[in-house]
Amino acid sequence: MGLIETDVAIIGGGIVGMATAYQLTRRDVPPRVVVIEKESRLAAHQTGHNSGVIHSGLYYRPGSLKALNCRAGKAALERFCDDEGIAWDRCGKVVVATTEEELPRLDALLERGRENGVECEMIGPERLSELEPHAAGLKAIHVPETGIVDYVAVTERLGERVLERGGRLLLGAKVMGFRNRDGRRIVETTNGVVKAKTVINCAGLHSDRVARQSGARPDAKIIPFRGEYFELTKGAEGFVKNLIYPVPDPRFPFLGVHFTRMIQGGVECGPNAVLAFAREGYTKTRMNIGDLGEALSFGGFVKMAKRHWRMGMGEMYRSMSKGAFVKALQRLVPDIRAEHLHAAPAGVRAQAVRGNGELVDDFLIDESGDVINVLNAPSPAATASLRIGEQIAERIPLN
Repeated sequence: MGLIETDVAIIGGGIVGMATAYQLTRRDVPPRVVVIEKESRLAAHQTGHNSGVIHSGLYYRPGSLKALNCRAGKAALERFCDDEGIAWDRCGKVVVATTEEELPRLDALLERGRENGVECEMIGPERLSELEPHAAGLKAIHVPETGIVDYVAVTERLGERVLERGGRLLLGAKVMGFRNRDGRRIVETTNGVVKAKTVINCAGLHSDRVARQSGARPDAKIIPFRGEYFELTKGAEGFVKNLIYPVPDPRFPFLGVHFTRMIQGGVECGPNAVLAFAREGYTKTRMNIGDLGEALSFGGFVKMAKRHWRMGMGEMYRSMSKGAFVKALQRLVPDIRAEHLHAAPAGVRAQAVRGNGELVDDFLIDESGDVINVLNAPSPAATASLRIGEQIAERIPLN
């Protein structure tokens, strides 16, 4: 394939990249848009390994990009699904405190949710038993507006709408480098060359590398964490009606192992969070020496590991021991047994870590001249994708 000239080149065919392309093509005078994706299909990585929760905005610091974009993005996503006939379900969830020590954190979480405008209420054991008969807890927060959806289906529909409005998808095109020519960016890929006025980097697991290829120097680096899951067997699915979550530890960006009913059917249990030995390390045996060496030699990772080694050891133990994983699940649903679980596909979270060892807790979008880099977009990015895409699109000049 020869040279493709365009106004905007978007790198990454996950839900954030496609939502951005969609918002750009909805303009009255849409710019020319090309989406560059290294895989042969859309939504192949983080989006395609998402458990499908439509988050309410309960957890996020008021005023943060996560909180603001989640609320607006949730409403936009639900409208899009309704308009497009994509199945989704406002099923609700409970966040359950199982010990006295968790109750103050549960109270603080309720206040945070209310401050963010989330429909939520504190409930006692009797109401919890009505909603989730097999769950055990002292108190819980009920969030009736939480939902579930198939994010791959959403991404594919966004792609269809982008194509209908004149956009292009360049699949099987891994970015190899950037050049400048005539005041434009030249993006060299394994499937052709794209010349663009503006480049938007939504490369997810590889977003920091693409940013550096473009000449940016972000402080943060992507560290891949594999989230390992089990599914309930058919006979055990009745233990969970909808979504059951533990009280999160505010020191960490992970929510702890939980139960998620999926829109396609079945109930997912997990995830834990362990260092993946490859950026696309969806199995325990998948290793990329370059990826692993880059992570282990990064000073920010070393500082983070020293700070959170206890949590890390616990996550690794659950990864190696099904019994330990089951024990964590039993805190929420005591009737669960090892024979009720079978292994399910894992996902990999692209977690940005700063040079000082801090986990980047919010969305991180950096603009370096004619390149916009989305450097951290973990959960709830799928929920918020249409709003994130809209905000990115607003940065692109109209002519």
